[in-house]
Formats: sequence, C-alpha cells, structure tokens
Amino acid sequence: MPARAAKIEIPRWIQLVGLPILLLFLWVVAGAVRHVVFLFLVALLIALLLSPVVRIVQRVRVPRGFAVALVYLVFAVALVAAIGALGTVLVNETKTAAKRVDSYFTDVNGQTGQVDADRDVDRLQQWLNTHSLGSIHVQKRGHELVRKIRKHDVGKYTTKVVNFLEGAAISIGKLLFSAIVILVVSVYMLLDFPRFARAIDRRFPPHPGSDSLLVRMERSLVSYVKGQALVSLIIGTSAGVGLWVLGVVGALPHGQKYALVFGAWVAITELIPYLGPWLGSIPPFIYAFVVHPLSAVWVALLFLAIHQVEGHVVVPNVMGSALRLHPLLVIFGLLAGGEIYGLPGALVALPLLAAGRAVWEFFAERVQLEPWEKGGAPPVEVELEEASTPPAAERPVRVSGPGEGVRGNREIPPPGAAAQGP
Repeated sequence: MPARAAKIEIPRWIQLVGLPILLLFLWVVAGAVRHVVFLFLVALLIALLLSPVVRIVQRVRVPRGFAVALVYLVFAVALVAAIGALGTVLVNETKTAAKRVDSYFTDVNGQTGQVDADRDVDRLQQWLNTHSLGSIHVQKRGHELVRKIRKHDVGKYTTKVVNFLEGAAISIGKLLFSAIVILVVSVYMLLDFPRFARAIDRRFPPHPGSDSLLVRMERSLVSYVKGQALVSLIIGTSAGVGLWVLGVVGALPHGQKYALVFGAWVAITELIPYLGPWLGSIPPFIYAFVVHPLSAVWVALLFLAIHQVEGHVVVPNVMGSALRLHPLLVIFGLLAGGEIYGLPGALVALPLLAAGRAVWEFFAERVQLEPWEKGGAPPVEVELEEASTPPAAERPVRVSGPGEGVRGNREIPPPGAAAQGP
C-alpha cells in the first residue's frame, strides 16, 4: 500500500501577511479582467462537463483530439438547434398572444357594441351578485379601466413587447464572439486535461481508494447538472400540465395553446434557485390577468401549489445529495454572482460552488495551517511527576553501622552535597 502523502504546512507568517496580500491581488486582477475571467470559468465548466463524454468516446479507440472534435460538434449542433427552436417558438407565441390581447380590448362586437373585456367585467359583476357578494361593485370601475386601456392603444404596447423580444433574439448574434472564445478555450482545456491531471497527481497523489482532483470536480458538476435538470423537468412539466388543464376546463381562456411555451419558460427559469420559481410564474400570471381577472387567481393558486411541492418534496430529495452545500452559502453565491456579473453570474454561481467544494475537499486533505496557540504543541510528549516526591538522586540514604541498632542509624547525604558540621 503506498504511503500516505504528507500534508503541506503553511507557516504563520504566510497566513498573516502572504495570504491576505495574495487574495487582494487576485481580487484586483479579477475585477480588472472580469469579463475574461468569466469566459474562462464558463469554458472550464463546459470542459469539465464534457470530459466524461470524451473519455467514453475514447473507449472505442478513438484519438483524444478526434473525440473532442466529435463531442463538440454534436454539442454545438444540439445547442444551436435548441436555441433556434426556443427563440422561434417564443417570438411566434408572443406575437400571437399580443394580437389576442390587442383584440381583447379593441375589437368591438357588432351586436352588443362591447369588447370582450367589457363582457367579462359584466360577467364578473353578475357572478358576485349571484354569490351574495353584490355589495362589491366592480362593473363601473371595470368599464372605465377598459376604456382607458383602449384610449392608450394597447396595440402600441404589445408591439413594443414584440419588438423587444425580437431585439433580444437578434442580440444573441452579438454574443457569438464570446461563444467562440469559450469554445476555443474549452477545447484547449479538454485536450490538455490528461497532462494537467498527471501533473497534479505527481504533486498531490490521490489517497488510496480516492479520486484525483479533476475527477472529483467532474463528478460534482455532473451530479449537480443531473439534479438540476430533473428538478427543471419536474417543475416545468407540472406547470405546463396545470395550465393545460386550466385551459381545458375553461378557467384560463386559451391556456392549452400556451401551456407548452409557459412550461418551457418555467423549466428554464428553474435553473435559477430561489428566484427562478417566481420569475417563471410572472408571464402566465400576467397573461391570465389580462385575459380574465378570475383566471389570474387560478394561476396564482396553481403556482403556489407547485412551489410548495417543489420546496418541500422535489428540491430536498433531488438536490440534497447533488449540491451538498449549505443554504446560506447557496444564497450568498447567487447574490455574489448576480452582483459581479448579473444574470449570467447567477446562473454559473452554483456550478462553480459545486466545483469549488470538490477543490476544497481535495486540498483540505493535503494542506494544513500552522497552529496559532502560544508556544505550539510540544514536539515530544513529557510526563511530569508529582512535585511532592523528590527525585531518587536527592533522597537521603539511611545506613546502619556495624553493631548499631536502629538508634545508631545515620543519614548519608547525597553525592555532591556540601559537608556539614557535627
């Protein structure tokens, strides 16, 4: 069995002076090149996620360079197809929804001379009257609100929303340069991972039965991604099915037509813990409130139930073993990532924390800090005797002379003692 690697002890003077200066220097440099650091961190995460796939391809005796190229080609095609399909569906569905909202407030019925919004206000007042709530008068104020919306030309605002989404879709093309940088850097990282792993193993050999540093980081990221993908799939499917059911039973007009896009949106926003569930519920709630005020109540109840199941059942069971991070550290990471780099920073905060935990656990087994206790621990254990018992060398010896009894016993001082008078 190989000998256990000795720990590296960091002296006290380095802890007191060197480490704070090093951290301050790294913080200043990272702030100056924040965008570059972010791109390299994203490239590292992608490389760590794809590294197990590359090793699987290599098992069929494919050279590593060709395996990396093949994996990235498949990954790039799948990513572009997913983004294109999602962007097309989102823009088209938003245009359709905007037209319906516009017609809901502007298209006048030839027989009644009212728009659909006016009729829904009358239905709401009738429902209140038939359920012993006639003291609540919403009909007059509801019609005034509809007239104000028609006067301000709701179509103009819906057009702005459509233009905003189209501009957002076009702005994705401006990110191609950053995407190319991430792609190139991650390719170089994947190609050099074996050499980098050998260098780390030479300096920090894995303990018997444990994995190397890169393998630990890969497994932590894969475990996190699996857990997060499962949570997103469960919550997104639940939201989509719930909105589809509300549309079928008539509680949400045309809800079944937009259940797919709303469910996909909820699944995507679920990637942002704590904030994602609330962001995912905003578009369905706004749509329901605009289409029919009572529908907003049903949508709010639906998402309230989904959030309760998510917080008490789904996340504890799925993400508990995958993330292995304290909730306070998760909240700090999300807030710090958002403060440093906005929404992209919040998205990569948790994967970086998961990988950082693996790095911390790896080096915690190999690095220790010199203790700060006064005097430190004694190099050799010393067992002290009781002070009341004098040492044997200093004890007086009593001897008896020939022919003397007990009374004739005399004391002989220890060697080296000064002679005393009679």
